[in-house]
Amino acid sequence: MTRKAYMIGTGIGNLAAGLYLIRDGHWQGKQITMYGLETHGANDGAKVSDYEHEYSNQALSNNKGYLAKGGRMLNEETYENLWDLLGSVPSEDHPGWSVTDDILNFDHDHPTHDVGRLMDKTEGLRINGGKNDYRHMQFNNRDRELLTKLMMLPESKEPELNNISIEEWFAKSPHMFTTNFWYMWETTFAFKRQSAAMELRRYMNRMILEFSRINTLEGVTRSPYNQYESIILPMRHFLEKQGVTFVNNCKITELLFADTPLRDDIIVEGLRYERVDQPKDAKDARGIIKVDPDDFVFDTNGSITDSSSIGDMDTPAKENMEYAASAQLWKQAANHFYQLGQPDKFFGDREQSEWTSFTVTTNNHYLLNEICRITQQQPGNALNTFIDSNELLSIVVHHQPHFHAQKENETVFWGYSLYPRQVGDYVDKLFMEMTGREMLEEFIGQLAAIDPSRDNIRNHMDEIMASIVNVIPAHMPYASALFNQRAVGDRPAVVPKGSKNLAFISQFVEMPFDMVFTEQYSFRAAQVAVYHFLGIPDSQLTKLHHYEKNAKVMARATRTMFR
Repeated sequence: MTRKAYMIGTGIGNLAAGLYLIRDGHWQGKQITMYGLETHGANDGAKVSDYEHEYSNQALSNNKGYLAKGGRMLNEETYENLWDLLGSVPSEDHPGWSVTDDILNFDHDHPTHDVGRLMDKTEGLRINGGKNDYRHMQFNNRDRELLTKLMMLPESKEPELNNISIEEWFAKSPHMFTTNFWYMWETTFAFKRQSAAMELRRYMNRMILEFSRINTLEGVTRSPYNQYESIILPMRHFLEKQGVTFVNNCKITELLFADTPLRDDIIVEGLRYERVDQPKDAKDARGIIKVDPDDFVFDTNGSITDSSSIGDMDTPAKENMEYAASAQLWKQAANHFYQLGQPDKFFGDREQSEWTSFTVTTNNHYLLNEICRITQQQPGNALNTFIDSNELLSIVVHHQPHFHAQKENETVFWGYSLYPRQVGDYVDKLFMEMTGREMLEEFIGQLAAIDPSRDNIRNHMDEIMASIVNVIPAHMPYASALFNQRAVGDRPAVVPKGSKNLAFISQFVEMPFDMVFTEQYSFRAAQVAVYHFLGIPDSQLTKLHHYEKNAKVMARATRTMFR
């Protein structure tokens, strides 16, 4: 009997697992079926109209323009699994190239060099050469001591960080949270003070190469277009050509387990599903998919874009209070077996995890040129943070165009607030309750406050507003859930102890050393799961770099810490 693989979720992790099965396991695509609620995953990027009929979204009065709920930053040096596997996926834009070639060639031709990383109302851009110049990390000795102690903690002693927040770790030196380092780290990676010190420790080790250049983001690797079009779509299309079956708008509601003696073995024997695009009383709206003992089930046990909601120019995003669909299934499984982690630690505290983004589409480049003038940099270099904004607002201006379908005259950029329940500085509303128009007004207010020109940008509001095609708010209650405070054991192993055919692939699994909020983590989990089930030894897993053991890298990091 031919083995089959059932993928629950069609995000980047399961797409990678499908590729590993085909490339390294020599499977046929027809052996693989993927079930998803929507097609975009966490690497969003599409026309607004493409989202109107996706799971749990509300009706819009304006569906023009584009939407990028958020963004991920790639890294050439530390995304080992990603570059290796995408090297097997053909480019859709350049015949003879791979997706890896596509991205790295583009990035080498358009290297990132951010010169306006931090901005505040007192000094404008922090590049004046003074004490607040963002090239200075601004640590005091107590900051350095605590940060070094955290980084040097051995992995075997990670339990000492159980349920400890970053704020608690630096309780004896709250000065840390006034430094340029913290402003940059917080908004580059979407950490919060409430986030897990355990994960900050991992980041400081895994990304130590970037520590000495975080002020310019030179280590950021950019894709030619948004990552949905540059990564997700080529992976999906390649898998489809290999014969993989994609079932969209299908929600797996329950894992059916075999009742084994002592419950020592985890064996999935069925998947209960419902079709969310059909009436509940339709004949095929619900059912059970039989899973044979030799088949494999790969579950996305948590997605950071679950339960998100969007609005438009004149409609705020209405908060979706639904518990994350992917985590519901994880929770159901954890109720059967004690060793499958604690989903509520990640999906039960929105204050730790939520943020709100907005995507702006314009029909000319006037606003883009004004942003470039004020921030003193060109598109593709920018992640700008208004460090004294009440809601902690940042903007990201990618190389244009950011979408294949984007017209020559159109601009698309996005921004986000890490504290969306704070009232804006220029619009008297909670940020998450603002319409797209109001978010744009709040953003222009922040820009105007640092604009050095006598002809301030605020004098051109009519011209700017006339150019706006749409502004799309997107509220994501779980955007930073993967950083929530946790303890050892709160995340399940990729292949839990006793599992015969169930693996978890997501940002909410436990693997040594590596760090979450990266495509690398999902690719790595996919390889670990596939290799385990296929009996490929761990020695053949893609090798990871350990820059924290490189003397030259550590010397640069030490100099940066005292800069």
